Amino acid sequence: MNQDYIKADNWSIIEEGFDADQVKSSESLFSIGNGAMGQRANFEEKYTGPTFQGSYIAGVYYPDKTRVGWWKNGYPEYFAKVLNAPNWIGINVSINGEVLDLFKCQNIENFRRELNMKEGWLSRSFIATLQNSVKVEVESKRFLSLDFDEVGAIEYNVKPLNNDAQINFSPYLDNGITNEDTNWDDKFWDVLSVNHEDNQAFIVSRTMKTQFYVCTTMQTQVSINGQILNQEKSVHTTGDYVEFQYQNQVSKGDTISLTKFGGYTTDRNHDKNELISAANKTLNEVSKIGYKALLDLQKKAWSKIWEMADITIKGDVKAQQGIRFNIFQLNQTYLGKDARLNIGPKGFTGEKYGGSTYWDTEAYCIPFYLATKDQNVARNLLAYRYNQLDKAIENAEKLGFKNGAALYPMVTMNGEECHNEWEITFEEIHRNGAIAFAIYNYHRFTSDYSYIPEKGLEVLIGIARFWQQRANFSKAKNKYVILGVTGPNEYENNVNNNFYTNYIAKWCINYAAENVAIVEKDYPSDFKRIMSKVQLSKEELVQWKAVADNMYFPYSEDNNVYLQQDGFLDKELITVADLDKSQRPINQKWSWDRILRSPYIKQADTLQGFYFFEDDFTTEELERHFDFYEPFTVHESSLSPCVHSIQAAKLGRMDQAYTFYLRTSRLDLDDYNHEVHEGLHITSMAGTWMSIVEGFGGMRVKNNLLSFAPKIPNQWEGYSFKINFRNQILKVNVSQNKTLFELDGNTSIDILVNDKLVTIQPNVLASV
Repeated sequence: MNQDYIKADNWSIIEEGFDADQVKSSESLFSIGNGAMGQRANFEEKYTGPTFQGSYIAGVYYPDKTRVGWWKNGYPEYFAKVLNAPNWIGINVSINGEVLDLFKCQNIENFRRELNMKEGWLSRSFIATLQNSVKVEVESKRFLSLDFDEVGAIEYNVKPLNNDAQINFSPYLDNGITNEDTNWDDKFWDVLSVNHEDNQAFIVSRTMKTQFYVCTTMQTQVSINGQILNQEKSVHTTGDYVEFQYQNQVSKGDTISLTKFGGYTTDRNHDKNELISAANKTLNEVSKIGYKALLDLQKKAWSKIWEMADITIKGDVKAQQGIRFNIFQLNQTYLGKDARLNIGPKGFTGEKYGGSTYWDTEAYCIPFYLATKDQNVARNLLAYRYNQLDKAIENAEKLGFKNGAALYPMVTMNGEECHNEWEITFEEIHRNGAIAFAIYNYHRFTSDYSYIPEKGLEVLIGIARFWQQRANFSKAKNKYVILGVTGPNEYENNVNNNFYTNYIAKWCINYAAENVAIVEKDYPSDFKRIMSKVQLSKEELVQWKAVADNMYFPYSEDNNVYLQQDGFLDKELITVADLDKSQRPINQKWSWDRILRSPYIKQADTLQGFYFFEDDFTTEELERHFDFYEPFTVHESSLSPCVHSIQAAKLGRMDQAYTFYLRTSRLDLDDYNHEVHEGLHITSMAGTWMSIVEGFGGMRVKNNLLSFAPKIPNQWEGYSFKINFRNQILKVNVSQNKTLFELDGNTSIDILVNDKLVTIQPNVLASV
């Protein structure tokens, strides 16, 4: 049974009615972020029920010592934690001496929480009767500023309803926080100073080991019925905590308000000795602007994002809500402003998985950012990997590879591998291929080749060297094989000749060799620089070619399909449809031993190859492989439904495509995998965008042109999206009987629609 308490709405995520059992899930679903920091939707006031406190700062992490019962060469020494940062949102509230705590109230009425995605803010309201019988109405609204990304703002209002009341606000900063997922219960933060002046407070702390310096800040102001109170306050401090205490007698029906600005300044952006002065300057700036004007700026900033990124769906509110939720969270997580950052799988919504970067970025997120942002955003994501190439070479050396072979990490913060499950760390090496594919994808979409001679070719050479060394020649097969791997389907480990891994290895080698030749011919000075650095010889290129030309791919003549890996047909091939529903999800019901021996596929594996390299296969081949593998797929990875939705749409199976779309778009909202309390699945949200644009819209780049093959689910009246293709904005509007194209620009663009050439003139609606 999936959760269904989120109200259907086109632009907002809405929860009505208080249920303590839903608090942790809602803390994830209502999370907010601005690309530089983020937080779970924890209550500002004290809450003693089950809760998962979470605030996070982009790029600030802690290397928690890996905890395993054994050790092998090459094993990562630490698991990089997304650090739970000091809490700045807290506001203790007491009414006639009793602490406001929703877990302990006599009665809670009209509880409502809203995440307004159109304008970028989170609100909450309720009427609570405390144990002392005082009844109050509470409203809070907060947001993390896009314009001033070191600052968030809160307005917190309390109105006594049945009596006059003594209402005390105690806004605070708390550095005494820990991660839920610590391996050794280590202390992650070392507090250096606790300061306050006037209505501002500052805690300067530093992370242990990584030595990130952070100043957590707040500035507060109290008013009654809109009139600011210039009142005395008392201050309470400890070694890692500072609290302001405001005491006021409030008449029945009057509203007392606390405005709180807070956030973080870090030594990633400022001199570590000037963090307090930087924070003071920013707080002064936003307080001059004021809460309401800052909120207006927030609305404008989000309006600008939505102008390009929005996808509209007519006739299906749940589908509309789902796609906007996904687009909103992607933009909250990563805006492309800082090339040092990447897109963590949980973003700012939880701690699970650690690290900030998986192959998800290259395989799923880059297409979204390519089409909805300036191309420099995607280029920054590519440069992130180039900047970590030396570490990728180091990672490969630890496993015994030589000569500049590069193995990018499965999980990383700084380029070092920090994933601590051996079957993933050592064996899920296909991730290397996604990094090369992203370079290809960037060039294909933007036509900007300059990245390859400047940076990309070095990455491609390192990856090709890895694949050439990782393959070995099998005399029995008279082919090169790749043994002991985990494919995208993590429900099978240590397999031989995973089709997807072998295929992407062959492709990477060929793509690297092709670009070596292009750069040698067209960019001689870059070629000379690169060759002096990497020492690539003609003999080595011959070795590459031998591996690529003679790669082995397991194939079943009886089924006329490539096999996911050697021995796949030895399994007991019972389809998911014939699996007892009480056994699902198998990752929560079965032993690992049983999962590994089953035919069940966690996510697209062979079909991931057909997604990336669809031009290499006919539609008939796709259909055969889809019909063979999809029935064994349990879709217990967040990355699974989107690929299947795109392929079902290509095959014209719109009901199936729609079902998969709904699952990927509402994966967290409906909590399909019963784990949303741990945080959201941010990187898979880009797959939701792909499901519509590449799936239903059929968008591809063919013959250097944008190409579309529009289809529409029966459940929809219409849908629309925009594509930024080579600095020209094309709007696509699909209805049940026609597709409209509109070009924003000065020059016409040629596109393909169902393989027919169509010229779209600027600012002229074209019906196809």
